[in-house]
Amino acid sequence: MIPRMQPLPLPLEGITVVAVEQAVSAPFATRQLADLGARVIKVERLDGGDFARDYDTAAAGLASHFVWCNRGKESIALDLKDPRGLDVVHRLVADADVFVQNLAQGAAARLGLDAAALCAAHPRLVAVDISGYGASGPYAGKRAYDMLVQCEAGLVSVTGTPEQPVKAGIPAADIAAAMYAFSGVLAALVRRGTTGRGGPVEVSMLEALAEWMGHPLHHVMHGGTPPARTGLAHAVIAPYDAYPTADGGRVLLSVQNDREWRRLAQQVLGQPELADDPAYATNPARVANRARTDALVAKALGALGADEAVTALESAGIACARLRDVHEVADHPQLAARDRWREVGSPVGPLRALLPPITLPGGEEAHMGAVPRLGEHTGAVLRELGMTDAEVRELLRDDVVR
Repeated sequence: MIPRMQPLPLPLEGITVVAVEQAVSAPFATRQLADLGARVIKVERLDGGDFARDYDTAAAGLASHFVWCNRGKESIALDLKDPRGLDVVHRLVADADVFVQNLAQGAAARLGLDAAALCAAHPRLVAVDISGYGASGPYAGKRAYDMLVQCEAGLVSVTGTPEQPVKAGIPAADIAAAMYAFSGVLAALVRRGTTGRGGPVEVSMLEALAEWMGHPLHHVMHGGTPPARTGLAHAVIAPYDAYPTADGGRVLLSVQNDREWRRLAQQVLGQPELADDPAYATNPARVANRARTDALVAKALGALGADEAVTALESAGIACARLRDVHEVADHPQLAARDRWREVGSPVGPLRALLPPITLPGGEEAHMGAVPRLGEHTGAVLRELGMTDAEVRELLRDDVVR
């Protein structure tokens, strides 16, 4: 009989993270750490806290950005301009494993909270500076919001239609920076495990998103032409687009080679003669005759419902997908079948949330803690630092903490 093994603990259990953070890039990075078991203490401003708390009220009265990026954290509210408030952060950092900040350029250094200063004082600390454009160079002091960085990184130039460039519908620059900060922390913690030293980690939104632009960048830098904006179509493959169906849906299909075109013509279009027609038999020919090729596919799929179209394409071995809206993603059958949804606590009650995509089979499930209210954990954290009830009351009375 094979003995049952105890599940492995979450990999970051025992790691403490202190974050002076706001908006998306740093909060999304530290949420990944919290999901993997780290204790994350989120330091917020007294006057409203992280300004992402006020972006909207769509999540049962809470801001959807904040709910997404801040579950599983402890919130403390401090006035960092008061030396007593700033001292609290420095005392927390002294016992922390990781510090993360994404304040405006120069603000962390003025508070002594930049990565270089903190790592010099605490050699085992991993300290992360997230910025828009980096700490040096002509753009160092430039204000950086996601859409602006999408423009500077060239993402907008390759996204959209021939007539209109568009930004990505998600905060791609913020997310890119967050995920490099997350992986940078993990790498630095591994290095600390072998050397005993942490060290600074620097991530800029521009550099993170520029890395994601790798394909068009390398294409252009090494002699190619800038990729055309083609909407949902592919610039150099046909048919590869979304096509309307009889029930008002849209189905995207991709024909990657001439064998697939032959199957599409025979089994879906019902015109087997197109398989060998010189106007369509090869991908270059189909691209040259894109309008006619698309019209043939659109006519065939337009006679079918979306489910029928997907079934017909899959039966023919053609890669395809439903063009889903966000409501449909929330009810996606694959996510439901894989049991990817959970509920997390919040000040307004349980909220539905998606399990993080990092799955560790044989280990504890990701920690999906509650979304904190502003300053919910201030008193408890201050008492952990050794403050008496009288000292905590004094800080509350003087509006140093909340």
